[in-house]
Amino acid sequence: MWSIRPILLSTVLCLLGLHLSLSECRAQQMTDDANHSEWILAVDEYCPAPGQFVGLLPPYTDGDTPEAMAQKCTRAIGGPIGATAEDDMVSMISLGSWGGYVTFHFDHSIANIEGQRDFYIAGNAFEGSSEPGIVMVMKDENRNGLPDDTWYELSGSADVDSVGKVRYQYEVTYIANTMDDIPWTDNQGQTGVVPRNPFHEDNEYFPLWVASPLTLSGTRLPDNVYLASKRPKTYAMRALRYGYADNLANTDTEGCSFDIGWAVDNQRQPVRLDFIDFVRVYTGTLQVVSAAVGESSTELQGARDLHLSESIAAIGHATGIMKNGNDKSLKINTWHDLTGRTMNGKRKGISIVRLNNGQIRKILIK
Repeated sequence: MWSIRPILLSTVLCLLGLHLSLSECRAQQMTDDANHSEWILAVDEYCPAPGQFVGLLPPYTDGDTPEAMAQKCTRAIGGPIGATAEDDMVSMISLGSWGGYVTFHFDHSIANIEGQRDFYIAGNAFEGSSEPGIVMVMKDENRNGLPDDTWYELSGSADVDSVGKVRYQYEVTYIANTMDDIPWTDNQGQTGVVPRNPFHEDNEYFPLWVASPLTLSGTRLPDNVYLASKRPKTYAMRALRYGYADNLANTDTEGCSFDIGWAVDNQRQPVRLDFIDFVRVYTGTLQVVSAAVGESSTELQGARDLHLSESIAAIGHATGIMKNGNDKSLKINTWHDLTGRTMNGKRKGISIVRLNNGQIRKILIK
């Protein structure tokens, strides 16, 4: 749920007794802050699959609810990437084995800028250690501020590089098994376990704030583990070319960035989205690297809008929100606050104004 409830222009105009057509007032939104941030505002959902870092990144306390864990994730990955989190919490979260996910949003819709990658996600990948997470996006079509509309996957390089090896419409069910290996079954008749390892013996691997059995669905990427050295025997995880979180080092800005234009529907057909409001990342591989390393699990350190000013400007174009001074030929007849009440004059932040040409606009004054 939004930490700061977005103000929708259509709602405010109704309070003023005025209306816009849907073509003029679309589903884009932003909070009523005077200044907006490029960083994550809040985590909406945190549902990791079982894994060795579950309950550690972020830390679980007995009795924590899904809402409490989402708030801990917000403290860990919200705001500037790498900033010191509250309560000395590590600025990273783990999504566990295949299918484990996190959903988050910004304080504004992110615009799909033609020919550009639109947002960046930081993980903890480095050469030989890629744990690719699949990225999904959602537009708040029903304008309720909740991630309950249609999810679209961003198609990555595996769709063209590993034809016939990617498993679509895949499903796995995990069953809690206290302080032991976590068994799983899939919808293709296979079984396995998320094994415990000697480096993380004290925490429960199943997310205790989630009901068991836990069934997750999505796309399963091909295993990317390979034998890197025979003596000593070591394994590594090969990076994919593009399109996945926690796949390439954070210093590779382009490799960690995503284009909303890559969105596809559940039939893998391209979808045109002008804006998105929610992002979801889930672990894309189901594999055990080695007995010592354990399962592959996508980790996240944060995310940011790569073109904040363009997103805000695009929202203004779509909804009628404008910054002060965008059109100096227009004059403001009356000022209103966000409840529709008349004000004596301008103030900092977002206000509603009636112009001398009869139009109604939101105006942002910094």
